[in-house]
Amino acid sequence: MRKVLIANRSEIALRVIRTCRELELATVAVYSDADRDAIHVREADEAVAIGKPHARESYLNAEKLIDAARETDADAIHPGYGFLSESSRFAGACEAAGITFVGPPPGAIAAMGDKAAARRLAGDAGVPVVPGTDASADPEASLRGADGVGYPVMVKAAAGGGGRGIRIARDADELRGLVGDAAREAEAAFGDGSLYVEKHLERARHVEIQVVGDRHGKVVHFYERECSLQRRRQKLVEESPSPALDPSTREAMARAAVRLAEAVEYTSAGTVEFLVDEDDRFYFIEMNTRLQVEHGVTEMVTGTDLVREQLRVAAGEPLELSQDDVRPNGSSVEFRVNAEDPERDFQPAPGRIESLELPGGPGVRIDTAIYPGYAVPPFYDSLIAKLMVWAPTREQALRRGRRALEEFRIEGVATTIPLHLRLVEDERVVAGDVHTGYLEELLASPQEVGETA
Repeated sequence: MRKVLIANRSEIALRVIRTCRELELATVAVYSDADRDAIHVREADEAVAIGKPHARESYLNAEKLIDAARETDADAIHPGYGFLSESSRFAGACEAAGITFVGPPPGAIAAMGDKAAARRLAGDAGVPVVPGTDASADPEASLRGADGVGYPVMVKAAAGGGGRGIRIARDADELRGLVGDAAREAEAAFGDGSLYVEKHLERARHVEIQVVGDRHGKVVHFYERECSLQRRRQKLVEESPSPALDPSTREAMARAAVRLAEAVEYTSAGTVEFLVDEDDRFYFIEMNTRLQVEHGVTEMVTGTDLVREQLRVAAGEPLELSQDDVRPNGSSVEFRVNAEDPERDFQPAPGRIESLELPGGPGVRIDTAIYPGYAVPPFYDSLIAKLMVWAPTREQALRRGRRALEEFRIEGVATTIPLHLRLVEDERVVAGDVHTGYLEELLASPQEVGETA
């Protein structure tokens, strides 16, 4: 591997460029018309324009991305996350073009991309799954399946991800009224309107296990991340380790994640996601076959550069680490800073950043590609920065997070920073006593987001 094209934008493109530079790999950035002045374009060794601002005409256009790799003689493509990172077709197109895809093989992506099929594979590997049904394009099948599972249920898109196509029904009448909307959303988002039904575990936690596999049959886990603070199933805060897992549950969940990765001959970095109920029983929900937005908290507690591991695995090198080498240290928390207005139902807030002051000091990491004068475009995800902190204990990490959030000043666009300041003062959050619905319960309370408890 000599030269890597990063088929992405903004902070994740910059993140990959930095590791490539340390590995002395040349880099190629791609950019839409909206990203002409982006930092990742300036920092790469080369840059190629790939089209108009809308993602379908640029970052989601596989043909343009492969043409850009050929034009610059790049022999590898790193997809980042989002866009085409979990497209088995794109991974296959890279292989067909003789370009190394820095990610898992197309077969593993396809196997895990069909959520209902992934459930079956997990069950076959001895990994506990939430009670549910097979996928079907027939709404009546969802209704029949729900009766067998027992209400409340979640109806999910078989090809889904990112929370799209998901609905919760507490009885048959409610399910009958929403399956059509769920199928249409799934069809629009993924080109597949098939649905399946799962038992809805109320007050469950969302915990995921980071794994990395090489091409020599070795899979290593890097322990867990707690991701329960979510709004509309979109994560806002992640941390490692989880404040809720006891050692035996942690080990059992990690072993289950490795078994699943081995079963699908997984290579590269991936995340096996679980729900944990109030009795500490865990259930597989899906596998994300890519680098996660929140990978940095794992890097901070394990001292491992996960992008470096991806690149080495893609080059055919074996993992240097054994499982015994992975020893978590301390506590790390990530706060997603989105250009959204919490006071206006989290409406996206694109615009020009008039001034910017970034936090620093011991144990503080900022992954961002914004700068004073930068225009946040309206065409893409609203994430503009990831503030991550590390400290020897969770209590110290939360205090450090509060200090860093207070130092983090952005003028010109609304952000989620005021919400994060509220969260680090919230008694339940500080105690680690949360679940996937807790943040929405908190937002429904009368306190204003900009105030603290």
